Amino acid sequence: MTTAIAEPPTDGLVSGEAVHLDIRVARAGSRVLALLIDMISQFATFVVLALVALIGLAATGLADAALGGTAWVLIIVTVFVGHQAVWETVTQGRTPGKFVMGLRVVRDDGGPIRFRHAVVRALIGAAVEWPGLLMPLVTWAASLITMATNPQSKRLGDLAAGTLVIHERSPATWGWIPVTPPPLAAWAATLDLTGLDDELALSVRHFLARSRQLKEPFRTRLGMRLAGEVLAKTNPPPPPNTPGWAYLAAVLGERHRRTAARLSAARAAHATLWPELFPQLPPLTQQPWTAPAPWPTAYPTGGTPAPAAGVPAPRRAAPHS
Repeated sequence: MTTAIAEPPTDGLVSGEAVHLDIRVARAGSRVLALLIDMISQFATFVVLALVALIGLAATGLADAALGGTAWVLIIVTVFVGHQAVWETVTQGRTPGKFVMGLRVVRDDGGPIRFRHAVVRALIGAAVEWPGLLMPLVTWAASLITMATNPQSKRLGDLAAGTLVIHERSPATWGWIPVTPPPLAAWAATLDLTGLDDELALSVRHFLARSRQLKEPFRTRLGMRLAGEVLAKTNPPPPPNTPGWAYLAAVLGERHRRTAARLSAARAAHATLWPELFPQLPPLTQQPWTAPAPWPTAYPTGGTPAPAAGVPAPRRAAPHS
């Protein structure tokens, strides 16, 4: 079992192109603050609509109980359902509170939400969660418990709509990421990385970053163990006589390259649709790095590397179809 340095909690999504997306899920604290800001916006919307309705009914002389009741229902539906649904649809997952807090609603596969997702989230919130104001916070408590126990911090509306809320702004989105060694770039482009999970990738990143600080034989043992685990979860095997550090750097660099390419494409598409909401940002690039101290092991093309003394040989996964 590998160990890693603690970092802010991240979660992984797998897109339709089998690209792993490293994201940071929004937890209850930031979402509650965003909700408070949205409540202020909703209250302002309610005041404006109520004044418009009163002035309109008085000006037309059509004020009666039935029409007033209809207007009241329309205002309530607009404030509690339409406000959130329209904001999240037009801005692809953001409300005023989420804009301020740097949050965004996305689908479970990491893609932008549509109108149906926004409406389902708003309806569940209005019909199930908001009634907590009238039922001693029972439904609010149920929603908070759901968020606290769900691995991706989903509330009831997220579970029904198939969405989750993530942080768009992070102080260290990628951290240190190695660059794929040029001789391995063509091979790395053919890798199947669907089996490489976020925890193992994070462990490899920490190992490469701290490799020069580790002493032998511990560096070689840990490097061999990580390489064996990565080799068991990826295909095809590396070219003959590939150094251990280069193999790990190529796998991690290619994983980052694919994710960065997808996010850059999504950013460009959003900027085309709403240029005023998406200013031009610098492209996602890999940071320069110094190659970690190598260990003298090379990996043959035909199988799993031999483990160092005292390290059990990893099990080889069946090839992906």
